[in-house]
Amino acid sequence: MRCPFCHNADSRVIDSREADEGATTRRRRSCPACGRRFTTVEEAVLAVVKRNGVSEPFNRSKVVAGVRRACQGRPVDEDQLKLLAQQVEDAIRASGAAEVPSNEVGLAILGPLRELDEVAYLRFASVYRSFTSVADFEREIAELKARQSGAPPGETGPPAPRQPVPSGSSAGT
Repeated sequence: MRCPFCHNADSRVIDSREADEGATTRRRRSCPACGRRFTTVEEAVLAVVKRNGVSEPFNRSKVVAGVRRACQGRPVDEDQLKLLAQQVEDAIRASGAAEVPSNEVGLAILGPLRELDEVAYLRFASVYRSFTSVADFEREIAELKARQSGAPPGETGPPAPRQPVPSGSSAGT
């Protein structure tokens, strides 16, 4: 780390402490050339690579803004949106990658949003997954219903009841 006073290219770490619940590291440093002390704050940068190849820092407020539009008119408050954005950031950081494609951010939003509000989830998914027909909505609604009933995806409900075989018939033999 370069000394901000004499611009010496080397410095010595005297003390390190976590700050902001572990999101940043505060280091107290000493310059061997001029002897002055200074503090640095280090933070791991998470970058999002957009479809056009441009990379920009992850921004929770962009997640909140996108989800807020999907939640318009729904019983979702600002604290819930901020918590969702935190969950999304935590999930992305857990991957360990320094750069993530923007579509992974969208995928990370879908899970927590589905739990928060199903209507907002459908709205967000319809834009994110580029729904083009009513069939796309129907398929997604069927999956939501299957999740609620505990059925595996693709099954929309309990199987149809079997018709009783009349006695004395030769059906099935």
